[in-house]
Amino acid sequence: MISFRRLLVVPMVLGCVSSLYSAEPERADGDRMLREYFRSETAKLAEQTLSDVNTESDWVNKRPEYHRQLREMLGLDPWPQRTPLETKITGQVEDEEFRVENLHFQSLPGLYVTGNLYVPKDASPDSKLPAILYVCGHGRVKKNGVSYGNKTHYQHHGAWFARNGYVCLTIDTIQLGEIEGLHHGTHHEGMWWWHSRGYTPAGVEAWNGIRAIDYLVSRPEVDGERIGVTGRSGGGAYSWWVAALDERVKVAVPVAGITNLHNHIVGGAGHPDGCIEGHCDCMFMVNTYRWDFPLLAALVAPRPLLISNTDKDPIFPLDGVVDVYNRTRRIYRMLDAEKKIGLHITEGPHQDTQELRIHAFHWFNKYLKGEDPLVATTATKFFEPEELKVFPKNELPKDERVTTIHESFVPHAQTPAIPQNASEWQELKNQLLTKLEAKVFRGWPDVDNQKDTGLKVAKQTSNASLQAPSTGPLVLEEYQFASQDKVRLPFYLLRSKSTKLADITELELVVLQETGWNRLSAELESSSKMLLQSGARSERAVVFFPPRGVGPTAWQGNKTKRTHIRRRFALLGQTLTGMQIWDTIRAVAAVRSMASLSDAKLHLKGEDDAALIALYASLYIPDVFKVTLSKLPASHHNGPDLLNVLKVLDIPQVVGIAAERTSVVLDQTEEMHWKWSLMLAENLDWDRLQIEPTGTP
Repeated sequence: MISFRRLLVVPMVLGCVSSLYSAEPERADGDRMLREYFRSETAKLAEQTLSDVNTESDWVNKRPEYHRQLREMLGLDPWPQRTPLETKITGQVEDEEFRVENLHFQSLPGLYVTGNLYVPKDASPDSKLPAILYVCGHGRVKKNGVSYGNKTHYQHHGAWFARNGYVCLTIDTIQLGEIEGLHHGTHHEGMWWWHSRGYTPAGVEAWNGIRAIDYLVSRPEVDGERIGVTGRSGGGAYSWWVAALDERVKVAVPVAGITNLHNHIVGGAGHPDGCIEGHCDCMFMVNTYRWDFPLLAALVAPRPLLISNTDKDPIFPLDGVVDVYNRTRRIYRMLDAEKKIGLHITEGPHQDTQELRIHAFHWFNKYLKGEDPLVATTATKFFEPEELKVFPKNELPKDERVTTIHESFVPHAQTPAIPQNASEWQELKNQLLTKLEAKVFRGWPDVDNQKDTGLKVAKQTSNASLQAPSTGPLVLEEYQFASQDKVRLPFYLLRSKSTKLADITELELVVLQETGWNRLSAELESSSKMLLQSGARSERAVVFFPPRGVGPTAWQGNKTKRTHIRRRFALLGQTLTGMQIWDTIRAVAAVRSMASLSDAKLHLKGEDDAALIALYASLYIPDVFKVTLSKLPASHHNGPDLLNVLKVLDIPQVVGIAAERTSVVLDQTEEMHWKWSLMLAENLDWDRLQIEPTGTP
């Protein structure tokens, strides 16, 4: 056998193997390439957001679709059913000027929302007062293991509104409410299937806020034509969702709840690596349509809007807040409503300061009451948390769905009936592929602008370094190509030295993830045995391909840093896995751009997560001869994440689509997971799907 130690020219970390070649001076390391990529992609989205809205007519025509897109990205398209609220008032406390009703309602059956309703003492059914929905930020109040809800932390806001002639409903979030749900699925719980499901807790918070307005307008003391919404931090974000989606909101004051995409992904003051790291999942929609945040803000227009923030907020940096304001102001100006948008900046960090509150109070007085009095009273806390609790201690409802709402809020696509004939199959397949393009891979580059792969040989081995035993020498060559703008990747081609490129008739492309890259020495040895068995007569070659983030382009950092990198991809309307699929498609295009290899039979291979990448790539690569997938995950629920994919299909349906056009071998897997795929192949008389169960020699 050829000695692989003799193949090595310049060392590079590959587990126990070093690289054959030194890095080209022009090659960016993984971290620099990633930074440049995020900066470039973010700039593109910023440039395109609202760029086609130049007249009032443009806005009027496009706004309904933007509204629908936002609903979809929050998991609210179609709207959930407005089931009975089943409101219950469980207690009441009083002050000299107002009373507080402790209550809960169900925004969906079992989805309990706990809140406090602040009502002026002199309110009556004849008074018809303006009303405020106050949506809370992340203010934990917990004693001896009992959560009192963040509504108790923010009680001073409700009290001020009631003392000044407003009805105010302050509601808990699911994360820090009396029933403690979850905002941190991808942030630190490893629930990447949230991306695949198209789920964000922002959608639940938006829906709870909309149903809270349903309750407010049902109250006899409330004037349904004078509803405002406000909140700070997380509550600032929810204020945006609710105001954008619900036209009953006449005035909005989101406080410290928005910045631009650049600050979230690339960085800003306080978070130079991107302030997404300081935010949980509730702050973001599933960005399928690749918005920058001024488009969200513009959906409030032309209603009165005050954007409020401090100047030293590290998770809502000032430059991004001002950018959102300026780009939203253009829309207000276009609608002849510029006087209705304001920007309020005070000195301070990310805190609920009195200066922020006073201007919010002024804004509501001006636009909901038509008056502008001196704000003479301060926002003060009046009650102990125990007095504002809705449920008795440790007596939460047994039918609650708050703690598990992420499992059901966005429905999983139903497994389609297995087509019985070719016509049914073509109809289903076309529907699935169309949805994949529109909902899952929308973040891929424009194919028409990606024809040139920029292929070049990075470095070739010399004859002297590749002398082999009598079976004949091998050549291992490194190439580089452009997967897309700012992303250059390598692949490694292994062949017999006696076989010219033009003589190769079969090409095996192995997709690698980090574990595969670390085992590259074993992969090289196995492939070399295959190639050397036929010596000079060999007409086969093997390409080893590490997509972005793997091997030579791997980025540094601990698990937390890598988590937030994946979250950045999702906020761009992509996922890392989705872009690695794109990389694989481009790698094949680069290989086939060599005229001598353009007609070689292509065999794709991958293991574990790389198997899924190879599978999806095979759908978009012409003339794939064979796909061998080892340990392929059976579902995206516990496999790699692709944006919205579980709203479209799951992996067995992808296997079916692939098996129509190429030979598919599922290696070291359980046959029981692939019944749908096998029955489809049987119904349509295909013989291209082969299962090799676990334990097959």
